Amino acid sequence: MDTDKNPVPDSVVPTENKDDADSFTKVKSKKSQKRKREQDGASMDTEEPVASKRPQFPPISADKLRGSDETRKIPVPAHRYTPLKDNWLKIFTPIVENLQLQVRFNLKTRNVEIKTCKETQDITSLQKAADFVKAFVLGFQVEDALALIRLDELFLESFDVTDVKPLKGDHLSRAIGRIAGKGGKTKFTIENVTKTRIVLADTKVHVLGSFQNIKMARTAICNLILGSPPSKVYGNIRVVASRTAERF
Repeated sequence: MDTDKNPVPDSVVPTENKDDADSFTKVKSKKSQKRKREQDGASMDTEEPVASKRPQFPPISADKLRGSDETRKIPVPAHRYTPLKDNWLKIFTPIVENLQLQVRFNLKTRNVEIKTCKETQDITSLQKAADFVKAFVLGFQVEDALALIRLDELFLESFDVTDVKPLKGDHLSRAIGRIAGKGGKTKFTIENVTKTRIVLADTKVHVLGSFQNIKMARTAICNLILGSPPSKVYGNIRVVASRTAERF
């Protein structure tokens, strides 16, 4: 047969050289490596984390925290000169006696200047006094503006009627009239329901109160500017006010 003619001897079968065998390295399978990493991770998770202690620093003294004396200047428009002069003693007393600040009215620049001194203990007193004077300059009563000094959760927000809707002429006058109401009835109702104080100065609207109450009053005023009838606005703010009262 043909197969017997050229038999292949066993010695001719190719064999790997020792040098070639040494040049190749055995590679581990990815599954075994992944399994090993999972085992290592499991062993690490079992260890209890070391609780780190929070650093405790001594409180900083008021002198180091305050640094140099600071000043605030609040400009006073011409139509608020007379009210400022009449109520100067009511404005001067809480700023000097309660907040330990220095205050004066500069006749040349027409600014109320408030400055810290050595007796000032709280660094937030300067900003409280500036907000108090600014609220009075915007048209709020002294008794209402004093709440900015006594309470920390009160804020002052101002916006223009034309920011809500670009109105002109009689349309702008009617929008302001809807906010005020007959004899100020609508404004007083919004103030009583939302527990805020509102000042209408031409096209400017200033609202004094807490953050949540300012939000309710602002929504009601914006609805009046956009044309909603006052009766509907009353109902909406009463519902929102009752919900917030139940929540707190």
